[in-house]
Amino acid sequence: MPTNIPNRTALLSLLLVLMSMTLCHAEQFVLFDVTFPFTKADADNAKPNPSHYYVKGPMLNAQRPKNWIAPVDYRNGTVHVRLEVIEKPAGGEPTTWSVCYIPNKGQHHSYGCIGTDVYKEQGVYEKDIAMTKFWQNDDIVWSEGIKEMHLVIKDNSGGSGHAHKRPDHEKFFPTKIRMTLIQVSNGAKYDPKLIPNLPPEAGKK
Repeated sequence: MPTNIPNRTALLSLLLVLMSMTLCHAEQFVLFDVTFPFTKADADNAKPNPSHYYVKGPMLNAQRPKNWIAPVDYRNGTVHVRLEVIEKPAGGEPTTWSVCYIPNKGQHHSYGCIGTDVYKEQGVYEKDIAMTKFWQNDDIVWSEGIKEMHLVIKDNSGGSGHAHKRPDHEKFFPTKIRMTLIQVSNGAKYDPKLIPNLPPEAGKK
């Protein structure tokens, strides 16, 4: 009987190592990484809502967790928003994107939104946002996961400033962006080296 004790100890140690490795790899994940042009016609004809770009189906990471609270707590972590403005009309018109989480199960308004920084020119814009601090974050039942994301181009006048409604819409369209959202678990720190295919950081704002 005593001869089995070292084997059990070795097995327990191996399990702890494997669990540690799993948690390390689970500290962050890319929710989506999309590059797309967006014209005035695209904004006008977006269904069901104008000025929206819909990220769903295969555009979302199929390996995203079904439960964002356990076993890894992303709900109380942060989201790293990386916006690369590839093309933008000249003139420096302030522009921003609302980025809305659409859950499998919601309550109250049934969705919540973060926002990119306001930008005036091409470049890379990055920010970290606490998952407990953005608009209507409590309207999402995080234990049930996220089914799609809505990206909404706006001016800097506030929540209702949809770019397609502007009489000077040529200041916003056509445009082309790359947007990447990286979810970082509670207590972890965003590490860009773990995200594949990111270009050099030249032009970062």
